[in-house]
Amino acid sequence: MKKVNLTRRELLQASGAAGLAAALPLSLSAAQVAGTQKAAKSPVGLSPLKAPASGAIPVAFVISKGAVVIDFAGPWEVFQDADVPGRDMMDDAFELYTVAETPEPVTVSGGLKIVPNYTFQNAPPPKVVVIPAQNGDSEAMLQWIRKATETTDVTMSVCTGAFVLAATGLLNGKAATTHHAAYTDLEMKFPDVHVRRGARFVEEGNLATAGGLTSGMDLALRVIGRYFGTEAIERTAFQLEYQGTGWRDAGTNSIFAAKPKGDICAVCWMQVDRKIVLSEVYKGQTYYFCMTTHQDAFNANPNKFIALLASS
Repeated sequence: MKKVNLTRRELLQASGAAGLAAALPLSLSAAQVAGTQKAAKSPVGLSPLKAPASGAIPVAFVISKGAVVIDFAGPWEVFQDADVPGRDMMDDAFELYTVAETPEPVTVSGGLKIVPNYTFQNAPPPKVVVIPAQNGDSEAMLQWIRKATETTDVTMSVCTGAFVLAATGLLNGKAATTHHAAYTDLEMKFPDVHVRRGARFVEEGNLATAGGLTSGMDLALRVIGRYFGTEAIERTAFQLEYQGTGWRDAGTNSIFAAKPKGDICAVCWMQVDRKIVLSEVYKGQTYYFCMTTHQDAFNANPNKFIALLASS
């Protein structure tokens, strides 16, 4: 008897097919049983993207030292498990690969080591690029992102990956978001970028930025929706047992737009304990800092940080 090796996605779909059909909302299970594909309906506020007639959509994940695992693993899992109505489960909708400056293993957050699939010199051209938070932003990386973005459908950052995307210059004059603790830093370092506080994601043409960490999964779901319609998002989220609905509305991160009450770091707005953190007096007012680098950033342009605090 021939042994068949299934991927995790195929195993889940094969073993759970009967239960899944019964558990899905009627509109989804009916489409699955009938094998029909409804006309793609894009999520509100999005322009549809044209999926290829055949084959998978190439998605490149740009990584360097310190890349935050959930920032790239979350979207990776979403794209891997994309469940497209009318598409054979053996026919993956997306082809995923990692790209780095060298082929050497990359140590990412928590000490996990990743062996890149490609380097910037030999990576195939992607239609989607994912940029997680990471420590690297070498000129080779920035040049590759600029070049790739000339032909991508979507180049998206997750969390403080927005700083890498901003460093390419592609976000100049455009709106973007990032992790809520980095709003001010992004504004200060890249004054030509219009930072949207409290946005779970921001989409600008073929550029897109997600807020912190799990926000990248919602942005990845939206990319699936742009290619294959809202039903594909719902089916994928069901398959993932993902109950978040942030992909529907960028405003779901609005809580992070408000300045927290009490003592906060003057740079990142993280709540702090004044008894143990750094502090200094400027023009008669005491300001607190969660780390030395934030104190240094404040001292480089205190009036700007004070203005941002006062306006929020």
